[in-house]
Amino acid sequence: MFYWLWQTFGAHDYVPVLNLLKYQTFRTVLAIATAQLVVVALGSRFIRWMKAKQGKGQPIRAEGIERHIIEKSGTPTMGGVMILAGLFAGSLLWGDLTNVYVWAVLMVTAGYGLLGFMDDYAKVTKQTTAGVSGRMRLVMEAAIAMAAVALIIVFAAKPPETPELLTSVAFPVFKQWLLDLNWFYLAFGAFVIVGAANAVNFTDGLDGLATVPVMIASAAYGLIAYLVGNYVFSNYLQLHFVPGVGELAIICGALVGSGLGFLWYNAPPAKIFMGDTGSLALGGTVGAIAVATRHEIVLAIIGGLFVAELLSVVIQVAWFKRTGRRIFLMAPIHHHFEKLGWSESTVVIRFWIVSIMLALVGLATLKLR
Repeated sequence: MFYWLWQTFGAHDYVPVLNLLKYQTFRTVLAIATAQLVVVALGSRFIRWMKAKQGKGQPIRAEGIERHIIEKSGTPTMGGVMILAGLFAGSLLWGDLTNVYVWAVLMVTAGYGLLGFMDDYAKVTKQTTAGVSGRMRLVMEAAIAMAAVALIIVFAAKPPETPELLTSVAFPVFKQWLLDLNWFYLAFGAFVIVGAANAVNFTDGLDGLATVPVMIASAAYGLIAYLVGNYVFSNYLQLHFVPGVGELAIICGALVGSGLGFLWYNAPPAKIFMGDTGSLALGGTVGAIAVATRHEIVLAIIGGLFVAELLSVVIQVAWFKRTGRRIFLMAPIHHHFEKLGWSESTVVIRFWIVSIMLALVGLATLKLR
């Protein structure tokens, strides 16, 4: 919205100070601050209201870690509503609302947030850990993701030097490699977005465990979006230039700010859980940004922690069905380390460290060509 003010008044020097709004870096910083303030302002009142409405709070798995049943019982969920409020406030106030990438990513965020809310609502009202049907949820997730990818393919500006980029998979390190999937890219893009959403969903099992890695991934993709959306920087780094995608740095900033605000209440011991409302929406957002910037494969590096969490569940289930035995003491893998005797705070902080290291490795691929 404020970008429109610059286009209307600042660009014609009617109000020179508004020229600051043309800079994506400036608006990204303001998006961080705005999102954080919105979440912090909502915090205490929203948590009290959710406690009153939910009563027993989020159900804890009976087959899970025993002390979780005692320590976390009664904690309200759906804290993702707070995160999304900050994310949308920061994005809509400071982003360019004529940019197709902004709307495509926010479509995924809103759609996945709604699906997560429905799942959380079913769990709380029925007091069960089984929410919306998993198959139905996957179908809806895929449909939303494919709609967002189609929006980008149809309406986004085509890169002048590589017009096929909008339907192609780019490979890190190998600067010339492009695999043009044509309209099959819809399925590939949906796979990335759905996979990212569910990977973050599996990671969200301990206080603060998913929040900080999502912020780290968002910060990394904010930098990637800014660089590949700038012709000078992308040309210097020999990256594929994607016109207009730099605006996603504002959404990444808003996501970081929302995460900071939410962490104030989600730090151990958590006063509220983000629930599927937050984890699905945040994972989907990061996945959509990876698709938009054409750095989908790099997401497997930057979001390596989420990949490990998701794979630990897939491997555990597949191996148990085949042999009747388990590979991990418990899945997702953060519970495996708890079973080994690690304290919750130890697991969380060490996983944060791993996330930072993976983000740095992922960013290194920008220069390693």
